[in-house]
Amino acid sequence: MNSLQLHSEDNVAVALLPLAKGDAADGTVVADDIPVMHKLAVRGIAKGETIVKYRQPIGVASCDIAAGSHVHSHNCELAHRRLSAVASSRVQETDFVADPVSFDGYRRPDGRAGTRNYVGIVTSVNCSATVAKQIEARASRDGLVERYPNVDGVVAITHNTGCGMQSSGEGFDLLQRTLNGYIEHPNFGGVLVIGLGCEVMQIGKLADGAAAHKLNIQEAGGTRGAIEKGLALVEELLGLANGAVREPLPASELTLALQCGGSDAYSGITANPALGVAADILIRHGGSAILSETPEIYGAEHLLVERARSAEIADRLVARVDWWRDYAARNGDTLDSNPSPGNLAGGITTILEKSLGAQAKGGSSSLNAVLDYAERLATRGLNFMDSPGFDPASVTGQVAAGANVICFTTGRGSAFGFKPVPSIKLATNSRLFEHMQGDMDINCGTIVSESESVEACGQRIFDQIIAVASGRQTCSEVLEYGDNEFTPWQLGAVY
Repeated sequence: MNSLQLHSEDNVAVALLPLAKGDAADGTVVADDIPVMHKLAVRGIAKGETIVKYRQPIGVASCDIAAGSHVHSHNCELAHRRLSAVASSRVQETDFVADPVSFDGYRRPDGRAGTRNYVGIVTSVNCSATVAKQIEARASRDGLVERYPNVDGVVAITHNTGCGMQSSGEGFDLLQRTLNGYIEHPNFGGVLVIGLGCEVMQIGKLADGAAAHKLNIQEAGGTRGAIEKGLALVEELLGLANGAVREPLPASELTLALQCGGSDAYSGITANPALGVAADILIRHGGSAILSETPEIYGAEHLLVERARSAEIADRLVARVDWWRDYAARNGDTLDSNPSPGNLAGGITTILEKSLGAQAKGGSSSLNAVLDYAERLATRGLNFMDSPGFDPASVTGQVAAGANVICFTTGRGSAFGFKPVPSIKLATNSRLFEHMQGDMDINCGTIVSESESVEACGQRIFDQIIAVASGRQTCSEVLEYGDNEFTPWQLGAVY
């Protein structure tokens, strides 16, 4: 088999191999040279006719397209209209398992569960980033971390904002919510919060975590004084965190961040639907999953609306998509400018096609809540969190919401990790997995290359989630990714 028509209603198929003009592709004579993962017309498509993939519209033909022709940006254009959807029309009640699995995690004083045991240094403002990084480096260089074998490390959470902003309003609330989510995150056994002293985001306005200390550089006598005092406080926190030990905890304590980046045409065929199966399995065990990236469900939001548990949840989701349409318009753009060059090279033509593949990560469970960016998760099961499509910013919000495991699918080869939360990388195709084995944890390309079922691959992903939550290192952890990806979403006036 050299091409795959996903549904009989589709008028395009996906090339599983590079196709040359004159080749036969499952009964269709190929009319053009077609790269692997790109689309070919399985019948003639008239100008203005809807192009259908996944049994859903992904665009319209900008000219007549002959059977066997390459279908891509040169002859497929976007003509998006919101499809009608009825809230709760496809809600499925969760069939909870009778004997849920457990993982070995850390029970924190507030009752939540950690999958890692870091000491964090959270900065309130960009001005305190250098001090935080120097304390992190000294803790490693001076051998402090090595004295505490139950601690995974010290990580500085730095960013580029915290001042030159409004002292109230949406932007301030969003950053405060994000920082508080990290200060109180269960993957930290202790946190040092560092400010400069004169910034808008005062450390006194941030949460007091169960094991948190606060330090202002100006009050500490400047940079050198703050580093020495901060190092002493970190050593104290290392001692506290070292007392934590892993213990069996129910899988219901896991919250999975669902993420994709560097997508290709296989993303919606292999890794994303398989991750959706894994998310469904976790939810059946009582756990939770967070789907996000609002601009990348654009055009596929009707499929989530149909799974919303109530009309209120559906309306909230639609309102967030509408906000993004307006936000893009105010900035002289449209959401249609997505996909990226890498997506296009990987065979994705329109944002509708990309979104249809991306939403598959959410599986088939009912949508139980729609969260603001970085809002603490309060409802178990599948949640949607409003966020940008930029992966680091999106994951930052998911982790602030409480995600303690990340699954990240990629077809082009995204380089990504995210301390303090382990990130499991899923390759959409076998070529990528073999080419970047040191970066990829799971090969989902076997769904195409070895005819593995999506369900079997999803079970493999779930098993890996449990193992990683119990302490197995991911490739990104071995490679020491995760120090630079913290990226709070910035909104509001910047002065």
